[in-house]
Amino acid sequence: MSNRKYFGTDGVRGEVGQFPITPEFALKLGWAAGKVLSKAGTKKVIIGKDTRISGYLLETSLEAGLVAAGIDVILLGPMPTPAIAYLTQTFRGEAGIVISASHNPYQDNGIKFFSSQGTKLDDALELEIEAMMDEEMTCVSSKSLGKAKRLDTAAGRYIEYCKSQFPSALSLEGLRIVVDCANGATYHIAPDVMRELGAEVIKVACEPNGLNINAKCGATHVDTMIQKVLEVKADVGIAYDGDGDRVMMVDHKGRVFDGDDIVYIIAKYAFEKGELGGGVVGTVMSNMGLENALKSLGVEFERSKVGDRYVLELLKQKGWKIGGESSGHILNLDRISTGDGIISSLQVLAAMVESNQTLEDLGQGFTKYPMNMINVRYAKGTEPLASNDVKSVIAEVEQQLGDKGRVLIRKSGTEPVIRVMVEAEKEKQVFDFSKKIADVVESISKQLENAQ
Repeated sequence: MSNRKYFGTDGVRGEVGQFPITPEFALKLGWAAGKVLSKAGTKKVIIGKDTRISGYLLETSLEAGLVAAGIDVILLGPMPTPAIAYLTQTFRGEAGIVISASHNPYQDNGIKFFSSQGTKLDDALELEIEAMMDEEMTCVSSKSLGKAKRLDTAAGRYIEYCKSQFPSALSLEGLRIVVDCANGATYHIAPDVMRELGAEVIKVACEPNGLNINAKCGATHVDTMIQKVLEVKADVGIAYDGDGDRVMMVDHKGRVFDGDDIVYIIAKYAFEKGELGGGVVGTVMSNMGLENALKSLGVEFERSKVGDRYVLELLKQKGWKIGGESSGHILNLDRISTGDGIISSLQVLAAMVESNQTLEDLGQGFTKYPMNMINVRYAKGTEPLASNDVKSVIAEVEQQLGDKGRVLIRKSGTEPVIRVMVEAEKEKQVFDFSKKIADVVESISKQLENAQ
């Protein structure tokens, strides 16, 4: 991605009002995308957004740019990211555009593209769009301008699709479910899906006002959901993030089930039904206990780099269906082309209903290894990890851990920080070894900074 000017691994993202998240940039980006996409197909683009107040601004700007390039636009309004991917396929759009900053606070926003297949836009197309951004903006003739229309049935269509991914012979009747929508894009989708499948639904953070998305609620702040589950004696709690591609769950006792737990339950359920179709993909941050639990079932496990796009790439390479991240991005490629919190949670609920077990029961067989991570700042332009002293202490710790733990050292992709992570069977080892490595990394970092 180093040759990109605007697009990162997850589109364009930043603080609203600061470049590139400005109306001027969005207008030009819509136009540039329209010029590139107008070379083929139906000349139609789908636009959806989450519930941030800035969505109005960016939606209007993108629409104007696309229409000026001769592209027809279908506006979905607030919709989960995976719903936009799905509806882009359904309407045979040349592309789908998501206006969202996912789990970030309301001050941020972002723009990312889906292809007509509901997958990340091809790298070559993104580079073409970036190149077009350098051209002078023009407008097609009046007779060639695109048209824009709102699709009022978008939510209903996606609710029906989600319900279709739950086994038709099963029902959620008798289950009391707390649903926390982070005041985000699932607020008018997820509760209705669960209710129409028979559940008693208690809603949390389902009243977006443009400013409260992800504010002490949702998949990144599960305490609110935990409290409500315990208060109303619910069977399970489900929390999504602002754009609905992440999910976290809690059982009736308030124990949190993160992405690793959910991947394990979905994979085990599919394996026992003979529907897994291969192995499972996690990331380098997936808990070692997940790998061991799956291997005890006879299920292969592979790790990708951090990021759902890398999980997706490895799944496609292996020809497998299920993967995910600890953060709650779960991929079920036999059901939808991208991470979908609602559909993932439905797979867990199906396992609960069909097996007549609680979420706590379904988690049996997977024991998490204790893990500790220490962040060490370093000076830009220096390479502490190249030091022989750092390499030596890492090798020493790895030798002492053997096959009872692992060490992961990686640079952050967003800030000058080295993340030192140690996982082991014994909690004391985790803290002692991670500190031992971090101390050496910090010492070398300071030496290199002083030598600059």
